[in-house]
Amino acid sequence: MIGSVLLTISTTHSPATDLGYLLVKHPAQLQSFSTTGGTAHVFYPQATEDRCTAALLLDVDPVELARPSKGQKGPDSFSLGRYVNDRPYAASSLLTVALGRVFRSAMKGASKDRPELAATPIPLEIEVPALPCRGGTGIVARLFEPLGWTVEAVPVPLDPAFPEWGDARYVQLRLTGTVRLADALSHLYVLLPVLDDAKHYWVSEDEVAKLLRAGDGWLAGHPDKELIARRYLAGRRSLVLSALERLQGDTAATEPGQDEEQAEVPERRVPLVKLRKQAVLAALAESGASRVLDLGCGEGALLLELFADRRYTEIVGADVSTVSLAIAERRLKLERQPDRQRERIRLIQSALTYHDDRLTGYDAAVLMEVIEHVDEERLPALERAVFGHAAPSTVVVTTPNVEYNVRYETLCGHRHDDHRFEWTREQFAAWTARVCAAHGYTAEIRPVGEDDPQTGPPTQLAYFRKVA
Repeated sequence: MIGSVLLTISTTHSPATDLGYLLVKHPAQLQSFSTTGGTAHVFYPQATEDRCTAALLLDVDPVELARPSKGQKGPDSFSLGRYVNDRPYAASSLLTVALGRVFRSAMKGASKDRPELAATPIPLEIEVPALPCRGGTGIVARLFEPLGWTVEAVPVPLDPAFPEWGDARYVQLRLTGTVRLADALSHLYVLLPVLDDAKHYWVSEDEVAKLLRAGDGWLAGHPDKELIARRYLAGRRSLVLSALERLQGDTAATEPGQDEEQAEVPERRVPLVKLRKQAVLAALAESGASRVLDLGCGEGALLLELFADRRYTEIVGADVSTVSLAIAERRLKLERQPDRQRERIRLIQSALTYHDDRLTGYDAAVLMEVIEHVDEERLPALERAVFGHAAPSTVVVTTPNVEYNVRYETLCGHRHDDHRFEWTREQFAAWTARVCAAHGYTAEIRPVGEDDPQTGPPTQLAYFRKVA
């Protein structure tokens, strides 16, 4: 018995039949390709000037799929699992392998006949009737919506005749959006196996390069890049850390929420991310602090600067993400440091909306581009934990100035998809005053970056000092 997996791509771009040029597959022909575990067929159920639909049908041979390849490992390598699985019927890594095999030129954004169109976002509609989804419909939206898609994910019941049995782990997926076709294919190539959270082959080191290549241009800025890397790389910690470190390098020029400003400013200007670190370090030096907290330290960008400065005798980096902390540890090369230097710094997991006795008694704390990632209704909890419980003598806070966003011509919405809010100068000043009144601090607000006469600076910094 042969099982079939289906994916369709439709467009209403005029003329819609140009989709054939982009996919490098003629609408009037049925084409078949040998691929892992079976045969992939490309055909067009509809091809008019107004609407064109290309279908990728993967015929999976369960017998062929059950034959273990040399050195096969992983969850399907046990004897029964090779025969009893959903691979012949649901979209999985088998389908993504077929995508890469059949639409290789389209994924590269290459089109000999329509090169300009290949570089242009067009209206697309993508449907996958049976998609394994670990985490339910919510995770589908989390992964695809930040990439510009409108998501419809309908759970598939275990048995329509017995609704009381509930839903299966599958969804019917429909994506609509105006997206470059090459980007759409790369989104599918990466995210379909991420949603399935399984692969039919052993995940080795070359999967990191494959992930970075397919995610070029979008993965580094995705708010769930850690989840994507972890699932795509089958949870192999060393591979996940390697991928995230390299993604961090990719965002050195255009890090969302921090470095996107660098892409917008004229050539040879000092990047805003660097100006921000300089402003924070200057405020810390002014405070005379020697024992410092980097709260929400992420992957260690500021920690590297603090660790290199001998005036800081004790440094603590705190973050809720263990993956980010692991990357920070590797970036700091702590395992290579002499004991005396290694003892200067600690990395701890901590949520900043809860009291943590490990954070008390320090001279200064930094919240650099952190508060905007907290839901506004949770900010009072952060204020109590940092300014009330930890209560360092100095607190340095930076956050985007939303008024400056008009200077970024390509920016729509917040500077980062994970930002819960972005404040005007007036809103930031009001929050600063409220914190001071509630917890016994004084504060000075300083500009970071070009202080535009109409909009103010791109980043605003508050320098809090505890009242004696």
